[in-house]
Amino acid sequence: MALDTAVTLRNKVIYSVFVRNYSESGTFDGVRRDLDRIRDLGVDIIWLIPIHPIGKVHRKGSLGSPYAIADYRAVNPEYGTMEDFIALVDAIHQRGMQCIIDVVYNHTAHDAVLRQAHPEWYYHRPDGSFGNRIGDWWDVIDLDYRQAALWDYQIETLRYWARYVDGFRCDVAPLVPIAFWQRARAEVAQVRPGCLWLAESGDPEFERYCRSVGVEFADDTALYTAFDLCYDYDIYPVYRDCVTGAGTAEGYAEAINRQEATYPANYVKARFLENHDKPRAAFLLPEGRLLRNWTALQYFQKGTALVYAGQEAGCRHLPSLFDRDTVAWQGEYDLAPMMRQLYAIKQREIFAAGRYHAAARPLDFMVCTYTPENGAEPQMAGVFSLRGQCGAVEVGSLGVADGTYRELLSGETADVVLGYVSCRGEPMILEKA
Repeated sequence: MALDTAVTLRNKVIYSVFVRNYSESGTFDGVRRDLDRIRDLGVDIIWLIPIHPIGKVHRKGSLGSPYAIADYRAVNPEYGTMEDFIALVDAIHQRGMQCIIDVVYNHTAHDAVLRQAHPEWYYHRPDGSFGNRIGDWWDVIDLDYRQAALWDYQIETLRYWARYVDGFRCDVAPLVPIAFWQRARAEVAQVRPGCLWLAESGDPEFERYCRSVGVEFADDTALYTAFDLCYDYDIYPVYRDCVTGAGTAEGYAEAINRQEATYPANYVKARFLENHDKPRAAFLLPEGRLLRNWTALQYFQKGTALVYAGQEAGCRHLPSLFDRDTVAWQGEYDLAPMMRQLYAIKQREIFAAGRYHAAARPLDFMVCTYTPENGAEPQMAGVFSLRGQCGAVEVGSLGVADGTYRELLSGETADVVLGYVSCRGEPMILEKA
């Protein structure tokens, strides 16, 4: 784990924005005009999906993927000018939030400026042609980190952007050498002390595939030596199976607890229900009660909550990465009021420093607790009905004593009697009254 990672990151919420599809204008200014709403949702950090010019050769779709970057040191003119970008970042800072940008260092567009200037910095197939190591990414070509000069260029680029932004979300970070990220972290800190580093770590299925084709792939344990946060892709297949009914709450609870036993004490996971690469939560969970339970669980989990723009509106459609596909803000469910509640709850110190435990109960209820490091009784308990069912849920064996509790989402009280609490199918967050 990065030795200086602050556990208070577990109190934070990151909000992911794809500039092209966020507003009708598809510009930096379109995001800037909505910052008050974003802040009021309960957001600490805004992550901008790549802001750089996109390659024109071998584009996917009509506009190309933002992850096929043509120039690391410029902004996409479709979004605005550099001055417009700086104005957006300044406006984010003025509202007490931070801004991080996407770093896509495994590959570039086919017609990137680096290919023209330094073809020797690229991976080449046995026949000498440019290529990539992941077959379906045909719109990009891979960089070759055996080239020392490439390291210098990339780190200097990070130092340039660190003059403006507060950190970086690093795309497919496991495919870039850990030693590079470690050096980058140290050198960027000279420009931006406390710079935030978020790794898009990989799920086990992708990790196995990469290694099967001879591609080096760093696991989360290695990534944590350079990064503050990793995705919770390590248990994403278990989450997906639980949501779709192919798995159980018991399996999901076991996966969560395994993280607690695997990673360093100050590990921070970016907890998400959806992102720009995965289906919308409202698509997987089309019934409102289910969506509310899983949203509450996302915020309650140990780690930083990662929200994709539109999630708060219950949007079901996942915007295309390759075409103009503006977020349909009139979703079926308005989760914003609940998210504001959850954000306020998440600020409690116990979420950063407490011992976390998850347990499954019959009918796919999940009970999660936070206990002070030197305490025996949980200070906070969450009860989540992952199938939206009602029932009496056993909590006593987790140390939740009989008595009357504040239920923070409804504003009412809840009784624990003989070790059970009555759940009406809605999420519950219990604090001793």
